[in-house]
Amino acid sequence: MNLQTSEATNVTLQSEGTGLLAGKKGLVVGVANDRSIAWGIARRAAAAGAELAFTYQGEALQKRVTPLAAEAGSDLVLPMDVTNEEQVAATFDAVQSRMGKLDFLVHSVAYADRNDLAGRTIDTSREGFLKTMEISVYSFISLARAAEPFLAEDASVLTLSYYGSVKVVPNYNVMGIAKAALESSVRYLSVDLGAKGIRVNAISAGPIKTLAASGVSGMRTLLAGAAQRSPVKRNVDIDDVGGAGLYLLSPLSHGVTGEIHYVDAGFNITVW
Repeated sequence: MNLQTSEATNVTLQSEGTGLLAGKKGLVVGVANDRSIAWGIARRAAAAGAELAFTYQGEALQKRVTPLAAEAGSDLVLPMDVTNEEQVAATFDAVQSRMGKLDFLVHSVAYADRNDLAGRTIDTSREGFLKTMEISVYSFISLARAAEPFLAEDASVLTLSYYGSVKVVPNYNVMGIAKAALESSVRYLSVDLGAKGIRVNAISAGPIKTLAASGVSGMRTLLAGAAQRSPVKRNVDIDDVGGAGLYLLSPLSHGVTGEIHYVDAGFNITVW
């Protein structure tokens, strides 16, 4: 599966939706490298005119994220551990000081111990379960709450999910439970923030060979099966998800909130 974007595709991305997010400002949380789904969204947003800020956790990720941020025209790259509420608050203070009101927040954060992504879900450890839920689900609620005072009217909050939230996917285990909780959080937060005109949605992306996905055993088989079953006989990539992300972050989705938008080449509608 080719995850690298060709030069011709890059030219296309630069011209598609040009100006759609002109003057808009957003924070992107969860870019790990140039194969990250969050990067696919960020790249599309930047090409559409958005001013972006990025976060990272740890020195290793800082070295990866900083050049990508520069590619997107941003030098605002901040350290943030989503489990550290003081650091979360400091990040939003720094972003607000530099950028003012935010028009969107992208949350692409998930974690599960490898031991809990193998064997039986019933054998998930208490510690592993709680950590997965804290990082993969509570962080979304926590970031939305921290962002709320800094979000502009008609701002958009976006997170990332997967089909394992509604169906059993081999070796997805506790992460499937977490994604189900994340999708429920989208619906509840959309009501909490809706009175302020803030929209909350999720993209349920098809399997993509990202750094996070490398922790799921049998990923190659999963990718092959998804391509075979999808109506268009292919997998999606970060640019497919990025295009949908651009729509959900932009005024084009003004009337859309509380939704789980599938970007999986139609895989979720099939039964064979």
